[in-house]
Amino acid sequence: MFRKPNGVEMMKAKSLGMALVGLVVASAAAFAQTPTLLKQHKDWAAYSLASGSGKVCYALTKPTQMLPADRNHGDVFFFVTSRPAEGVSSEPSLLVGYPLKDQSAVTADVDGTAFSLFTNNDGAWVDNAATEAQLVAAMKAGREMTVRGESSRGTKTTYRFSLSGVTAAINTAQQACN
Repeated sequence: MFRKPNGVEMMKAKSLGMALVGLVVASAAAFAQTPTLLKQHKDWAAYSLASGSGKVCYALTKPTQMLPADRNHGDVFFFVTSRPAEGVSSEPSLLVGYPLKDQSAVTADVDGTAFSLFTNNDGAWVDNAATEAQLVAAMKAGREMTVRGESSRGTKTTYRFSLSGVTAAINTAQQACN
């Protein structure tokens, strides 16, 4: 069931959204620090980045399929992020290349088990730590994840992600932040 996030959660989501956007575009910015590829694990990769607030380590992947196929989705990524300085470990999130519908939910389905994520601008996050751990555990045990959402223009979108290599990539990222 979708629950509207409170003000603290929205602030955390906005901060994380900005941090993730920064991570994605950092490699293109002339003066920004570049994330370091730690290792490619099949369809997932592990990265680390030294930031002003401490080290950030994450596993990420791109979709194997984006629907509707006739739309410009921009860059789409699914992350599992650790930020030890902030007490964050294995936080799953979605980043898309367009604004998502305000106060909508995104559904991540891992081999038939569905998880609800709240949206904020171009990102989506799980609203509590217990569900985060359940989603990450399902991803590690799963084969494929399908994520469905709605753009601010009302377009229903679907992304399919391979989970091949997710466990190794998450483990590599976590080890880099220890």
